[in-house]
Amino acid sequence: MFKKVLAFIVVFILIIIGGASMSMAKSNDWDKTFHKSDKVDVKKVSFKNRYGITLVGDLYTPKNKPSEKMAAIAVAGPFGAVKEQASGLYAQTMSERGFVTLAFDPSYTGESSGEPRNVSSPEINTEDFSAAVDFLSNQKDVNPEEIGIIGICGFGGFGLNAAAIDTRIKGTVTVTMYDMTRVTANGYFDSMDEKARYELKESLNKQRTEDFKNGTYAKAPGLPEKLTGEEPQFVKDYYGYYKTPRGFHKRSINSNGNWNTTASLSLINMPILAYSNEIKNAVLMIHGEKAHSRYFSEDAFKKLKGDNKELLIIDGANHVDLYDNLEKIPFDKIEQFFTTYLKEGK
Repeated sequence: MFKKVLAFIVVFILIIIGGASMSMAKSNDWDKTFHKSDKVDVKKVSFKNRYGITLVGDLYTPKNKPSEKMAAIAVAGPFGAVKEQASGLYAQTMSERGFVTLAFDPSYTGESSGEPRNVSSPEINTEDFSAAVDFLSNQKDVNPEEIGIIGICGFGGFGLNAAAIDTRIKGTVTVTMYDMTRVTANGYFDSMDEKARYELKESLNKQRTEDFKNGTYAKAPGLPEKLTGEEPQFVKDYYGYYKTPRGFHKRSINSNGNWNTTASLSLINMPILAYSNEIKNAVLMIHGEKAHSRYFSEDAFKKLKGDNKELLIIDGANHVDLYDNLEKIPFDKIEQFFTTYLKEGK
């Protein structure tokens, strides 16, 4: 029984992914999964986080930029995705609307550095957002007092955690958020009891011993290469984005790789959002009405305090709709939020 539970947890957690309807635009000089905008300039940049890991990102700047310094937004997610996918779409779209934006690959993934590859960490992935704020704060076109972040899926949780520690973040948007530490430690809908969690830890620590002996890292299950038709709907949705031309990217763990099996160990033992109730700056949480993960945002929102916090439920949207479906993503609302809390003050 435990093996079935473990397999379900590992697969379901380590492919926290998504997608919807967005056409591809591929050319020799454009490696993103979305159309290139003629309204922004984009360049590749790199910067170090507090742990010395080099993060690589795409910096988007409006072509018709004003003479005064602009507000800026850092974007990351989903968990296991790269900047050429959903986060890049969000960054480019918000830059079209007048913001300097940065979509970056988190530590140990994509083009960012960090060894071993394909590892997650609640501490380091939270730090990645603050490192992005470091970088944006020192750009000549950016007002360092007007910086916000967007966290998608698992990086919605890390983004909210960053807002709890980094007071420079003046506005935070989470999109179809996952609390990766809660779901890893407790299972979906908190279905894992202490006994099952202990068995999971036993299995993962046994794998640590094997990894050390073998000098390599065992890979966790990922999305299937082909669907049988018997998969749960969420797996079909994920497959439809990451395994098809619509969202596939060669550097994406969810498209073309696997997390390390032991990557989930720190997520079990280090819960995030412990101090999210102390966030004073503005927060907008966005989730789909039909998302299986909706309870993560609803529960996290209950902890937030102040009249500058809002939970927005998108009618008819499931978990994956908010990745690249322009009919579902409320960009007007996101723009209004950042204009209010970054450009116009608190």
